[in-house]
Amino acid sequence: MVVERKRYVQEDGLSPRESEVAQAYANGDNYHRIAERLFIAPSTVRTHLATIYKKLGVSSKLELHKVLEGTKPKYKNQDDQAALISELALSLEEAISRERALSQVLRIISRSDGEINEVIASVLEYALELCDAEFGILFEYTSYNGSKATHFRNIPQPFREWFIEQGEFHVSPQTGLGRMIVDREVVNIADVCAEEIYRRGDPLRDATVELGGARSFTAIPMLAGDRLIGAFTIYRQQVRPFDTRNLEIARMFADQSVIAIENARLMGEKQK
Repeated sequence: MVVERKRYVQEDGLSPRESEVAQAYANGDNYHRIAERLFIAPSTVRTHLATIYKKLGVSSKLELHKVLEGTKPKYKNQDDQAALISELALSLEEAISRERALSQVLRIISRSDGEINEVIASVLEYALELCDAEFGILFEYTSYNGSKATHFRNIPQPFREWFIEQGEFHVSPQTGLGRMIVDREVVNIADVCAEEIYRRGDPLRDATVELGGARSFTAIPMLAGDRLIGAFTIYRQQVRPFDTRNLEIARMFADQSVIAIENARLMGEKQK
């Protein structure tokens, strides 16, 4: 069966890399797991899948699995209709994935029992998967001490070490994190290298680009009422602005995390 599958895929025009992506996705892997295994960006996985869906003439993961097993596709063309169908199919599957991720995070938070580190790690993981991003950071914030990076997910080691060395620090209001602190709103930057602050020079922006390799960036505030207690920052290592639909759900993750953090603090105070 494996030999037949490989021969069919090759005859249908998939490259060896596309074949790897198709097999992994059909077997249940998400964008992030595939990206980690193949040492590529999650956004590259999605690009490959759009091409795969178009080439094989499929419109769902189930159809992809069947085609890889040897079933002939329903249609076979390279026109605009095929491209549109593949795009709509992937968008639908991503919407379903968003809903599942939100449900899973809410379950984790409801069962956390004050285990805030577990909650934050899980929320960061799902936020990265949801947003097809390479790495993320949770910052704690106070108006007196400024920001401090306290939790990391998949961050490049040099960038992580830079934050640890900084400890608590104040950021320029022209940075993405600084603008979020001032406005208390989500900041979505298409290309961190294209802004004046990078050309002029800023320690945080320089580290973001040079040590983190980041290009697209978003900062999501964590608010307890009107009080800013922290932020999630999420990074892509290529220029691809974050989708507002995904950011809305990521904002919901952040809001739920605030509840968990505040509950954990209250539990800690009662135990003293």
